[in-house]
Amino acid sequence: MSDILKGRDVIIVGQQPWDTEIGSNCKNIALELSKYNRVLYVNSPLDRITLYRSKNDNKTRKRLEVIKGRAEGLLAVQDNLWNLYPDCMVESINWIGSTKVFNLLNRFNNKKLSKSIQKAIKSLGFKNVILFNDNEMFKAFYLNDFLKPALSIYYSRDYMIGVDYWKKHGEQLEPELIAKNDLCVANSTFLAEYCKKYNPNSFYVGQGCDLDIFYEQAVKKYIPELANCRKPIIGYVGALQSIRLDIEIIAHIAISKPEWTIVLVGPEDEAFKQSKLHQIENVVFTGIKPIDSLPDYINIFDVCINPQLVNLVTIGNYPRKIDEYLAVGKPVIATATKAMETFADFVYLAENKEDYVLMIEQALAENSIDLQQKRRSFALEHTWENSVKDIYNAINTVENNK
Repeated sequence: MSDILKGRDVIIVGQQPWDTEIGSNCKNIALELSKYNRVLYVNSPLDRITLYRSKNDNKTRKRLEVIKGRAEGLLAVQDNLWNLYPDCMVESINWIGSTKVFNLLNRFNNKKLSKSIQKAIKSLGFKNVILFNDNEMFKAFYLNDFLKPALSIYYSRDYMIGVDYWKKHGEQLEPELIAKNDLCVANSTFLAEYCKKYNPNSFYVGQGCDLDIFYEQAVKKYIPELANCRKPIIGYVGALQSIRLDIEIIAHIAISKPEWTIVLVGPEDEAFKQSKLHQIENVVFTGIKPIDSLPDYINIFDVCINPQLVNLVTIGNYPRKIDEYLAVGKPVIATATKAMETFADFVYLAENKEDYVLMIEQALAENSIDLQQKRRSFALEHTWENSVKDIYNAINTVENNK
């Protein structure tokens, strides 16, 4: 049996539009699927509150032009891949307290979106479609009913109901949505187990990463702002968000080992800006840096850390930054979570702040060229090609058992 899906028509819906500035699992999956299949990527429809808040934004204006019939909403991105700007506006209804009432109105929103998608299906001549839902539990809740796909897939990449906005109605609706899809795929073992509670056809498919710049930039570059830092340098790269990172762990490392330098690369939220870390002499904040310079900072680090808080927002997340650290060959200490079990052979997993200090000392002592190469080889297995192959295998398993 081939592990490649070929010649199928796939519709992808999700929260992130094609014109998003940030990285998107869904876009990467769409690009990989389009190598052998025709793919329609559907932007999330414009909702009324976004129109009210961002009416002068170029993206909002683009969507309004499509809705008013003044611009074409179906655009070719490349061979086998199209992007759809829905020609409808949906109502903003999450403020409604009753999930029953919310879902009645949500069905109306879904019907409007499905009509827009059906026009694109007819225009492109799509047949027997596969519907791939990227964690959109509200605006795509009823699309299976309206579009009647040959196969429906729910993709879980974040524990959405850990966030208040999604928890309000999602605690009831997401399990229902998971159950009514033909299969579910997830990018972490935690999320795969969560989906399996409601749908036995749930599969862990790993995470793809774009690691070329991290793997290729192996030569250390001179970074003036770190030139006078005491060695060893213990570093973190990424957004400094108090909902995701444990400030106490970072402070404990710095205070316990004043001879080390702790370097934090990335934008800070208000809690980090106001934290005691700014009063600790051996903690250095660099601020946000261009993506293409991040491998240079990681190269300077002697050990990389991911001092993650364990909460509903973080517990199921696949930590892509770990792959970035490993692709450079660096030893990594990270907070032990269910999702981190995948990395257990290549990453030091800490249970508490004391473990961080002990494991950093261990990593410094036993680092070697052989370990560096093993880390790099492991990280480079996490490609979008391999992740989508696992999605193909999940599809084949379910279709063959129908």
